[in-house]
Amino acid sequence: MTSDLDAVLDAVGPRLRALRTQRNLTLGDVSAASGVSVSTLSRLESGQRRPNLEILLPIAQLYGVPLDDLVGAPPAGDPRVHLRPITHHGMTAIPLTRRPGGVQAYKMVLAGDARGTEPDLRVHEGYEWLYILDGSLRLVLGENDFVLGPGEAAEFDTRTPHWFASADGRAVELISLFGRQGERMHLRARPKRS
Repeated sequence: MTSDLDAVLDAVGPRLRALRTQRNLTLGDVSAASGVSVSTLSRLESGQRRPNLEILLPIAQLYGVPLDDLVGAPPAGDPRVHLRPITHHGMTAIPLTRRPGGVQAYKMVLAGDARGTEPDLRVHEGYEWLYILDGSLRLVLGENDFVLGPGEAAEFDTRTPHWFASADGRAVELISLFGRQGERMHLRARPKRS
């Protein structure tokens, strides 16, 4: 039993170093953001210090990962993801991301009863990207009025007055990526072949 615990604790340091380097952060950057001293972080990464919750919790929060990921906890046995849908004004949003901050992903289903409804344009901080899976979406964006179908996408700054609903009275399914702080999508194109 003790050797299993030692193996789990020994693996924490390399995981911490990998997360830090993947994010191009220095020990000083992590220290300033988490409140854990540079020397403690260095000793954790090198395996010279054993991790504890007081140290790992702020680091997990900084990296936006569950504590289980830092310690390499085994799966709990039930592999299902239990999503909690949010229903509001005929729209059901299912969160697809489980980390705090950054761009959040949602699968949305809009009821088909908004047809004929006068658009009530709203503004708020952020940036949104929509991808239509099924149905027709009416998107009013400032002075523009669009109808989007399956396979079409739209992106916009949510400080622009906007509103969207079903275009034809039937349900619409879409994926929404929303950056509350104005984060935008980063699309990469395949390099040209010679």
